[in-house]
Amino acid sequence: MDALLSLIADGELKPPAPRIAQRAGVSLRSIYQHFEDLEALFAAAHARYTRHLLTLIDEVPDDGPVEERLDAFVAQRAQVMEEVTPARRAALLQEPFSQQLRDGRDRIYDIATAEVARVFRLELEAAASEGSVKGSVEGSAASARSDLLAALSMAASWEAWDHLRLGGLDTEGAQRVMRLALAALLGARR
Repeated sequence: MDALLSLIADGELKPPAPRIAQRAGVSLRSIYQHFEDLEALFAAAHARYTRHLLTLIDEVPDDGPVEERLDAFVAQRAQVMEEVTPARRAALLQEPFSQQLRDGRDRIYDIATAEVARVFRLELEAAASEGSVKGSVEGSAASARSDLLAALSMAASWEAWDHLRLGGLDTEGAQRVMRLALAALLGARR
């Protein structure tokens, strides 16, 4: 698992089993003694990597001024996005063929969305109590909250981050744009 993750971190997004074995310093046969197939290896590596990512996340406060929470959230999200990018790009190559990787991706999305919902719960509650969000189709409290949560999650997603980075922004620039998008959605200043 460590060899696979190391190869991915080095930019080899789809390392073959012989290359993984070479990096691990074991025979090719050893891989298959520990894992039924490469799918099982990818799934185990994904689970290990997910545990690693969770160690990078400090709990951002869910109360206090929205500007302070926004700054802390974006700084943390930028750190995680930079860390996850090589592994995410590698996973994109394998996901069409791996149910376990798709399930892992969905778990990560759920964790990321739950963090957005927790950190910005006050603003989400306000949107629900107001019963509408600009552009919300139904205008009900539940849809206003879910629409705002979906928009915030999208603006804070790895896909949005990757778009900014591939578009030529450095880490600080991508962080500024992510903060700008989230602030606009939240009606925050700065």
